Parts: sequence; structure tokens; C-alpha cells
Amino acid sequence: MIVTNPRDFLSAIGQQSWTINLGATAEAAYLVSPANFSLAAESATDNAYMDLAQQPDPLAALAEHAELARRIAEDVPVVTFPGDPEAVDGVFPNNAFATVPGRLIVGRMRHAVRQRETRRSDIRAWFTKLLGRQLVDLSDGDFVAELTGSLVIDRARGIGYCGLSERCDMAGARAMHAAFGLRLTYCFRLADGEYHTNVVLAILAGRAAVIAESGFADAEDARAIASLYGEHVVWLSAEQKQSFAANVISLSPKRVWMSQRAANSLQSEQRAILHHPGFSIGSVALAEIEKAGGSLRCCVGELF
Repeated sequence: MIVTNPRDFLSAIGQQSWTINLGATAEAAYLVSPANFSLAAESATDNAYMDLAQQPDPLAALAEHAELARRIAEDVPVVTFPGDPEAVDGVFPNNAFATVPGRLIVGRMRHAVRQRETRRSDIRAWFTKLLGRQLVDLSDGDFVAELTGSLVIDRARGIGYCGLSERCDMAGARAMHAAFGLRLTYCFRLADGEYHTNVVLAILAGRAAVIAESGFADAEDARAIASLYGEHVVWLSAEQKQSFAANVISLSPKRVWMSQRAANSLQSEQRAILHHPGFSIGSVALAEIEKAGGSLRCCVGELF
């Protein structure tokens, strides 16, 4: 089922039993190393979190990425693929590749510089030949669907939250709903200037939500989503959103990972909301990588 307004979403969640699946976090993670890291001018046309005047230090970005891999390996096994110098946004693989049990899903990227990522035969082969995953290839579709950048998934309940923008249209939302085998997808407009849902919304192991209301075109959409998570909702200010405090991920049932910048932006009351359902906070310095307009969650692909 796909719904497109708060009333229908609230009706849908009220009509079914949404039992939480304890297998709501990934079994492993995959990363793509930054290679000759720089900013993609094409991506900057619709990513307001980028500033082409602030070029990253490639060696510093590489060191940050290595530390990220080391740290999240405390929670799950991690595989790091080599980077492609011609696809500098490849450091954010969750937009191009995603998984559900038994399947690899390849996204349909808006920009040519990112379409190159989806054609990587080595990454495709690792999933399909080594792991035996069925390929669901959306990369040539007549739509835009940037996977778990645009579609934030509550894996515990099988619910997708899809923010429509230049990076995902309604046809792309329908294609992802089918590819991920979701029970329910709620589609809504992101605020002007927002490119991906995962910079305004995070769902943590089905038990908590982090929401930047200012990132939604209609605040009622944000409030409808929040209603499913009760008292375990962290509401972010616009300034915290800019610090990537919604671009976070739970790779285990007991920890939330975010950048150091995001962690520094949180207030004690917000930390307490995360601690209440049992999450500790892990953080990694990603200042150079964040210059490319994404943060920790963008860097992490999940293997289910």
C-alpha cells in the first residue's frame, strides 16, 4: 500500500498490526572508500548542504573514512570497496545500492556522475555472484529513485517513508516500494532545498525516530510519522539538521552512529530520548566528508 497524506497514513497504521521484528538492524555494512576525494559540481546543483568553495582535503577524508570503518566494525562486520576517482559521490553508496534478504537493489540516480556508480561490475558481482543475491536493477528506469537516501525504512515494521524531491519522483517511489517488498510506503514532499529524506528523518531499529520538521514541506507529515514512535522522537532544529543530526543510523539494537558534528549539536534532553529506549551514541569525525553534502548514514550501506 502507498499513501500520500497524513490522514491515509494514520488510517493505514490503525487498521493493521505492526508487530516489531527484532531483526530490524543489518547483519553487516559496506562502504566505498573516497578516491581522490573532491566535490561533484553536478551534485551541488540540488544539494544545498554542499559549498563548492569548501573543497575537502582528500587525505584527511580518506583517514576519516578508515576510522569510520574501524568504529562501526564494533557493531557489525564491514566490507570496504575501493573508490572510483571518476565517481566522487561514490563514498555515499546507500543511494546507489541497497539490500533486503536475498536481493540487491540498484538505484536510479538523477545525475550522470552518480549513474556511473550503479554500473560498477565489481560491487554488483560481490552481491550477486559471491553472496547469491537476486538483482533488482532500477538503474535504467524512467524515473528517479535514490534508494535509502530518498526512502527511509522502518525495517522492523516494513514501512517506508519516501520524501519526494529532485532525487525521487512518485514513479521512483512506486518502484522502490515493490523492490523492497514493503507493507506500506508513505510519500510526502520534502521542503524546498532538501534533496534526500535521510537528512531530515531517521528511524532507529523501529524503536525511535529523529525528525527535522523543517525538512518537510508540510509539518503534518512529520507529525504523522512521529505518532508511531510515541515518546521516543527526537525533534531537531533547523540548525541541528544542517549539522546532519538526522543523518544517523542504528547498526545494532543498542547504538546510534552519527558524525561528531551531529553529536555535538544534540542537547542533553535529546540524548536522553535516545538513551531511554536503550541506545548509546557513537560518533566519528567526518568534517571533510561532510563537505560533499552527506554524513555518516549516507556513507553506510546495510546488508540484510
